[in-house]
Amino acid sequence: MNLHLTNKVAIVLAASKGLGKAIATSLSAEGAKVIIGSRDGEELAKTAAEIQKLTGNEVVAIPVDVSSGYEIKNFIEQAAAKFGRIDILLNNAGGPPFNKFENFDDDAWQKAFELNLLSVARTSRLVLPHMQKTGSGRIINIISGSVKAVLASSVLSTSMRMGVVGMAKLMADEFGPYNITVNNVAPGMILTDRLKHTIPQGIDLEQALAEKAKNIPLGRIGKPEELAALVAFLASEQAAYISGTTIQVDGGANRSIF
Repeated sequence: MNLHLTNKVAIVLAASKGLGKAIATSLSAEGAKVIIGSRDGEELAKTAAEIQKLTGNEVVAIPVDVSSGYEIKNFIEQAAAKFGRIDILLNNAGGPPFNKFENFDDDAWQKAFELNLLSVARTSRLVLPHMQKTGSGRIINIISGSVKAVLASSVLSTSMRMGVVGMAKLMADEFGPYNITVNNVAPGMILTDRLKHTIPQGIDLEQALAEKAKNIPLGRIGKPEELAALVAFLASEQAAYISGTTIQVDGGANRSIF
């Protein structure tokens, strides 16, 4: 299937590794001009070179801390100036720490807000004029499966991701007349460093992952490229009538009806 992404300009955040890297690779492989961002400039540059070598398409690396309003503004300005347009925005950021509600103070809540909710509002607001100018666009937010089912000790992440779900619904309503779609992708267990870091030290990684996979109908942990394939489709022309929704990628782990 031709997703018609050739020469589309895509911004992918938190892209030096994990889901962001897989998504950037998938979009680049489909012909998009990809601009990747993350805090680690050195690692980001390596990732850009790796993806470009793999796909043969230009990948631009611009370091950015998405929790900083100043850095996000500069990042979007540089991204827009590079190719003269922005067609796709992939909002992504590392998750806040896991712990019980009683163990988080105001500072922890503020950091989670800036990283996982305010960053989405800022980037979306800043790319909107560029998408309005071209008469179309795609905003895709990576959130968490915890918006559909309770995940123990995820109070910071769940609270902020639920905010993104509500915001995306309203954005889809307001941006629809500009032919801009807004959707969320909610990963379940995907094999990334974040999942690995949830395994306590001293416990065999492979055994622990096999144990986690027992509650997944497909019987395994997901691969980053499997989630990336969905994002590439949502960014495509074929997905032009999908907006305001949250799609889970979890191997069927969430059994809720709604």
